[in-house]
Amino acid sequence: MTGGELLRILATHPGVEVAWATSREYIGKPIHAAHPHLRGFYQGLRFEALEDVDMGVVNVVFNALPHSVGTVIVAEAFETGIRVVDLSADYRLKDPDLYPALYGFKHPRPDLLEEAVYALPEIYGEKLRGARLSAVPGCNATAAILAAAPLAASNMIEKGYGLIVDVKAASSEAGSRPGRHNIHPLREGSARPYSPWGHRHAAEAAQVLRELAGEGIRVSLVPHAVSMTRGVLASAHAWLREGYGFREAATAYASFYSGSPMVRIKPMAPGLPGDPPDVKNVLGSMYAEVGFAVEEDSGRITGFAAIDNLVRGAAGQAVYAMNAMLGFDEWMGLHTPPIRP
Repeated sequence: MTGGELLRILATHPGVEVAWATSREYIGKPIHAAHPHLRGFYQGLRFEALEDVDMGVVNVVFNALPHSVGTVIVAEAFETGIRVVDLSADYRLKDPDLYPALYGFKHPRPDLLEEAVYALPEIYGEKLRGARLSAVPGCNATAAILAAAPLAASNMIEKGYGLIVDVKAASSEAGSRPGRHNIHPLREGSARPYSPWGHRHAAEAAQVLRELAGEGIRVSLVPHAVSMTRGVLASAHAWLREGYGFREAATAYASFYSGSPMVRIKPMAPGLPGDPPDVKNVLGSMYAEVGFAVEEDSGRITGFAAIDNLVRGAAGQAVYAMNAMLGFDEWMGLHTPPIRP
């Protein structure tokens, strides 16, 4: 699904011509065979086998293969001078020792992990400019980081408690392959946790928040599969350090996202007008709705972020990374308004 969303965005991007697209299942077939909503775009372009593509005709390669499958191919493209945007988890984490436990493989190119720039615009936009290799964040990690980044950057989180992130995730996050719980009759009308012992996207969030805070922040992240097709809502719970409250949090969020055109800030408090972050308001777009609320009696703060998992949480951030890496306007092709309902 991520590959299809990437092709959808690139279809109208003014600075891009798609030279080839690969598939294991649709080799020799037109793009709309796999993505019928793209009929009429990509006239004459057919899926190719990965081993048959001509790397010499492209400036940038997007890797949307499953985790670990494209690691070596990405490295080979990178070493020939082609810029690479990796949508898998293969280059997100800086510590190679995390990959066996979280993703089940020993990283073949740990030397490239430091080279890869984590493609979250609001934090690493400057580093992406001119970069040669970028790693697109996971969708749950994206939402968790957007929800909590201002708190980490302002050192407002009480050290002893860490960050507890509850994520509501849409069915498209599980991909297109049917599974025991990944079919409509079982998913519709249901809500259930998964990976409650520790989701692997927590490592991404901890890595970024640690860098912002300048110290380690423990992150616990538990996603819940809920009855919606696309979207992620993250609720990041923490306890504020002594002397911090709603006013300081409002300043922190406003300051952190002051230069972020795709982030809408929605503070929440009794009597404060406005609606809370809602995935319905961001679908099909790069927009993120970010909010927060403070429980003054206990000192607990909750940061919220609502995003579209396929755009802001995957393909859209990949296109942003490409734009920055190639010297385009970073938001070129991404100013699409959300769809509603």
